[in-house]
Parts: sequence; structure tokens; C-alpha cells
Amino acid sequence: MPEGDDMSYYYCLVHQRVEPEAGCANAERLGPYATQAEAEHALELAKARNEAFDADEDEMLNRRV
Repeated sequence: MPEGDDMSYYYCLVHQRVEPEAGCANAERLGPYATQAEAEHALELAKARNEAFDADEDEMLNRRV
């Protein structure tokens, strides 16, 4: 991010688009992201993180058996 640029971007789940910080309520969006491009891929990133978490959780449960 350029120096002095404190802009944050969010992905609004209601409107299905990237918004600046002054957008919808935080409960209705993902973020913050440093760039608009990162925010545009918020759903893909969330899906990948959820899949990784689920895989780790499954591995932990299998170790207990």
C-alpha cells in the first residue's frame, strides 16, 4: 500500500460487492483487506480457509480414535 494510504476494503455479503470502510455494517461483510483485488476474492479465500480448517479438524478427530 502506498505510504499514507490507510484505505481498507471489505466484501459486502448483502450487496455481493467490494465496499470501502464506510460501507455496510461489519456483521454483513468480510474484511478488512489491504487492496480492492484481495476483497474481490474474499469468498474464495473464506472457502479455502474453511476447507483447511475442516481438514485439520478431521485430522485431529481421527487421531483420537
